[in-house]
Amino acid sequence: MLKDLGVKPYTFPMPVLMIATYCDDGKVDVMNMAWGGVCAENMVALNLDEEHKTSENIKKRGAFTLSIADVAHIAEADFFGCATGNKMADKFERSGMRAVKSTRVDAPVVEEFPLTLECKVVECRHTAYGFRVLGEIVNVLADEKILDEKGKPDPKKLNAFVFDPFQSGYYAIGEKVGQAWNAGVGLLKK
Repeated sequence: MLKDLGVKPYTFPMPVLMIATYCDDGKVDVMNMAWGGVCAENMVALNLDEEHKTSENIKKRGAFTLSIADVAHIAEADFFGCATGNKMADKFERSGMRAVKSTRVDAPVVEEFPLTLECKVVECRHTAYGFRVLGEIVNVLADEKILDEKGKPDPKKLNAFVFDPFQSGYYAIGEKVGQAWNAGVGLLKK
């Protein structure tokens, strides 16, 4: 029997995304967010509160990087969601992580995160549902350690985690349970 739970943001999994930007003074700012993802082959969409330091930086710089955090850096990734750049000027420094300047966009690349999308802002829009940012993916950087023999990211090696909106937990992912465009082919023949 199905039980009515009301209106909730209940989709699973929700990605744990790290948005990195530069502040006015050149300091690195990183934010943990779950309200975003890929929305087209070369585009990402972010839904942010416009009061975030990250939102201000995105508007001023016109660029950001979007990284996938791995389990090895779960504490730092969670910290980036707990602390606000509006009140903690040394937020990134406290994490102990390192960043380098992207060669393609005006944003930092956090070296410890294994997969990073370099994005330029295509559109910022104020909506009834918040501040929406569309970014064009201009390049993807991957740590060689997470690549398979064909040079593609391997989910098991990526060792990413996702957010659980039901109980506010993080869950590791990586076990392959089927092959896309193959697991359901048998049903086509019925």
